[in-house]
Amino acid sequence: MEFSPAFVDVTYHREEYIFRDAGNGLLEKHVVRKRPGTVGICAAIMNRYKVDTVPHIICGGFSKQDTEDALIDLNFVGIDNVLALRGDPIKTEGRFKPEPEGHHYAVDLVQQTVAMNNGNYIEPDLRDVMKTNFCIGVAGYPEKHFEAPNRKSDLRHLKEKIDAGAEYIVTQMFYDNRAYFRFLEECRENQINVPIIPGLKPLTTRSQLNIIPHHFHINLPDDLVQQVEKAKTDEDVRNIGVEWCIQQSKELMKAGVPVLHYYTMGKPKSTKEIARAVF
Repeated sequence: MEFSPAFVDVTYHREEYIFRDAGNGLLEKHVVRKRPGTVGICAAIMNRYKVDTVPHIICGGFSKQDTEDALIDLNFVGIDNVLALRGDPIKTEGRFKPEPEGHHYAVDLVQQTVAMNNGNYIEPDLRDVMKTNFCIGVAGYPEKHFEAPNRKSDLRHLKEKIDAGAEYIVTQMFYDNRAYFRFLEECRENQINVPIIPGLKPLTTRSQLNIIPHHFHINLPDDLVQQVEKAKTDEDVRNIGVEWCIQQSKELMKAGVPVLHYYTMGKPKSTKEIARAVF
C-alpha cells in the first residue's frame, strides 16, 4: 500500500477434481481442491485499504447462472471492475472444457456482464433487478495465445471482446518490451483503441527459465537467459530479475503506458523492490 496502487488484481482459480473407479464400471467425480475467496478477498482489501480491486471472472467451473450470481455478489459489495477470462483447463484435463450450461470463451462472459449492466438477467421475469456498472477488462497476448493458429486470428478474437463491450486490456507477461510495442501497434491497426496495460513479472529462480516458457508460452530474451545461466545462486537470479523488470518498467513508463501491472504471484519482495526503484 505504500506505493498507492491504482488497483489490486485478485485471481480466481477453479476447483480441481479427479475421477475414481466406483467399482461398478462407473467413475465418480471427487473434488480434491477448492479455491474460494476471491469475492471475500476483494471486499476485505477495499474495506481495509480503500483501493479498487479487480476480481477475475472465469468460464471454467461456472455455469451462466453461477456467473450471474457471482456478479450480483460483486455488485452488492461495491466492486465495479472485473477481468473476464476463459481460464485454464484443470490439471486432469488435456484441454479446456466448459461447464454444462457454462461459457466457452471470454467474449461470452463479456456479453453476459454487459447485459447485466443494461439490466438484462438470465431469467426475464426476475424481480427487483438492478443495472450493474461493471468496467470490464480482458486479456491480451503480445506473443499470441498458445491456442491461436496465428497472430491475426488472435487479434480478431481480441477485437471481438472489445466490440462486445470490454473497456481495457491487460497483457500476458512479457520480458521483451518490443513484444508489447509491436502488440500495441497491431492493436491500433485493427481498431482496438482501448487502454492496453502491460503485465510484468520478475524472474525469481533459475528454474523459471524453463517453467515460464512451458506454462505461459512466451519467449525470454537471450541476454536475460545468459545472465541467469551465469548466476551462481537463486538470490543472484532474483536480483537479475528485479533489475531487468526495473529497466522494463522505466522504458514502458517513458513510452506513456496507462499503468503498470505486476504479477506478484505470492512473492511480494521483488515487486516491492521494483516499485521502490520505479516510483
